[in-house]
Amino acid sequence: MPVVLIVEDELDGQIVLTHLLRHAQIDTLAVASAEEALRVLEQQQVDAAVIDLMLPVMDGLQLVTCIRHNPHTAQLPCIALTGLHTSGVKKQALDVGFNAYFTKPINGQTLKAEILHMLETDK
Repeated sequence: MPVVLIVEDELDGQIVLTHLLRHAQIDTLAVASAEEALRVLEQQQVDAAVIDLMLPVMDGLQLVTCIRHNPHTAQLPCIALTGLHTSGVKKQALDVGFNAYFTKPINGQTLKAEILHMLETDK
């Protein structure tokens, strides 16, 4: 079963994403910070990541920059989630290396379809 890393500092967001992905037969690992995400990525293989942009200390943009600069994770499919609804943020997220961008509140079916597409493409 594929594993998706969820990086979301709000517990409710973690729960919603976990529930959504488990219905699609996708296992999840949820963490609340970029620092925790980097530790998980050092220790465990994941197939994709869903990352909130507004994280404490290190934000999602900085996290994806770290992911892209690490040869072991550089190709990891990453999806940005944000409550910010500006085109500048979307451009910035895609420029640093996110593969897709979703604004909150998310459309669960669209997000699930995007993740499934990324997992299939990454095989």
